[in-house]
Amino acid sequence: MKASKVAYKPVGLVLGAVSGALAGMVFNQVWKVIGHDEDAPDATDMERGWREVVIAAAVQGAIFAAVKAAVDRGGATAVHRLTGTWPG
Repeated sequence: MKASKVAYKPVGLVLGAVSGALAGMVFNQVWKVIGHDEDAPDATDMERGWREVVIAAAVQGAIFAAVKAAVDRGGATAVHRLTGTWPG
């Protein structure tokens, strides 16, 4: 394994935690607007229908994937600018 990959591992772990927290905040704000409710439904929420549960899960997944990709890409770009080596 290349040294740049090994050196990037701790950075990637921190960025992963940050992106998860950021994505959670973004999803909560988005759900307040599109779901007209404070909290997104859980899969086992008896009062919510299939449609609402599945839509919430799809929106949450899309937001998490997009935020994670943006944060990972930004981290890799920053490392490349600082070191001259792409960490991937």
